[in-house]
Amino acid sequence: MIRVGRRARAVSAIGTASVLAVTLAACGSGGGGVEDTQADKGLPIAGVNVTYDPNTLVNDGKPIELEWWAWSHIEQFQAIADAYSEIHPNVTIKVVNQPWEDYWTKLPLELESDGGPAIFNVHNSQHDNLIARMEPYDIDAADLEADYTGAAAHVIDGETYYIDLGLMSGAIYYNTDMWEAAGLTDADIPTTWDEFREVAKKLTIREGGELRQAGFNFNGGAQAMQMGMAYQLGQNLFADDGSTPTVDNDANLEVINRFLDIYADGSGDANFGASGTESFGQGLSAMTYAWGWYSGTLTNDYPDVPWSAFQTPVPDAGETPYALDRYNGESTFGINANGTDAEKEVAQDFLRYYLTDEESVKELALSFSIFPAYKPIADDPAFAENPALAAFGDIERYIWPGPVPATFETSTATMWEEILYNGVAPEDALAAAQTAIEKDLDGKDFVAAENLYAFYAAN
Repeated sequence: MIRVGRRARAVSAIGTASVLAVTLAACGSGGGGVEDTQADKGLPIAGVNVTYDPNTLVNDGKPIELEWWAWSHIEQFQAIADAYSEIHPNVTIKVVNQPWEDYWTKLPLELESDGGPAIFNVHNSQHDNLIARMEPYDIDAADLEADYTGAAAHVIDGETYYIDLGLMSGAIYYNTDMWEAAGLTDADIPTTWDEFREVAKKLTIREGGELRQAGFNFNGGAQAMQMGMAYQLGQNLFADDGSTPTVDNDANLEVINRFLDIYADGSGDANFGASGTESFGQGLSAMTYAWGWYSGTLTNDYPDVPWSAFQTPVPDAGETPYALDRYNGESTFGINANGTDAEKEVAQDFLRYYLTDEESVKELALSFSIFPAYKPIADDPAFAENPALAAFGDIERYIWPGPVPATFETSTATMWEEILYNGVAPEDALAAAQTAIEKDLDGKDFVAAENLYAFYAAN
């Protein structure tokens, strides 16, 4: 079992990663068009099952330059590339910042040409958009699975094109000052949804019947909870064929009514701000549900908010649910299938370096607030000190449904809007969401990865 603590105070993980990036970059930019004539660097082989031997000549020591496209953390990725170039001075890897808004339109077009980036960061929601243009990893799939949690879920016909660098899921974020003001302590952190409902009441402040402080605010984010919390009740997103969506069912209805009951208690309100996460950041809501990315938002946009996080509650005390929540992965980079043979050779070598560089993988995980998929560093104390990561329970009890088509999130978001703002009955809104998702998936070849979950049970 891989487990981190239930809770910890906020720390400046992103600051630590930034210092590392600057330090490495200062060591030298590497590359520079020089030849490398020294194969034996006198350096140890890194890694456990996936290994990296730095004592080689890459591209026969001849100068070569590669582009690496990314949409964030540019300095940090450049520092990793520069550290590799310190070992192989004939190789220059230039990280190019491509904004997210244009990335998924521009990248596929560039990959079709002869001049696209040799390597590029991947988001699994764009799997269908990229996979035909990606070179498979030249690493045994069994070795990847031995070192990286969830790697097996990314194997396609025996080949792997990207894996999860780390895993991100949801947690309950809470304002620690509001918590203390309500007379709550660490002992009051709820483990069940019934306990959570009572805590939300204690954190709610009303003046003359008007809501001043929401105990819990899920406005604008209920769709994220919806897809994860049905798993707690044993309900998969897909039927056992992996292709038929299963949204209109009793489990999803129970999830909807659970959160509507919290608002019915007066602990929140659909009109108390359009976004629960923004309301939390503005100091108006005591608790909200969000994924790990939110810790970065709090650090950057709301630095004065005192916060921590705890594991999402479960239906029944003392019982492990089918799954605690769903997760998604922050993906490793892809390799351009249309690159030259020399580019692909260097990219494959850099890939092994990247996957076995424990310190860089650790700092990336802390920066992205993801639980590291790299098993050799999973027990590092730094992850227990990060509240967004400490909120994880048993990582093996999170389920990845696969690169789920966007219709699930957009359709369930519409469903919640209909329920909260248009008075549509939950049963009718669920049926409409089912219909919309079925229509959007019609003709697509998507097959879920739910059956790869260690505790999978067909519905």
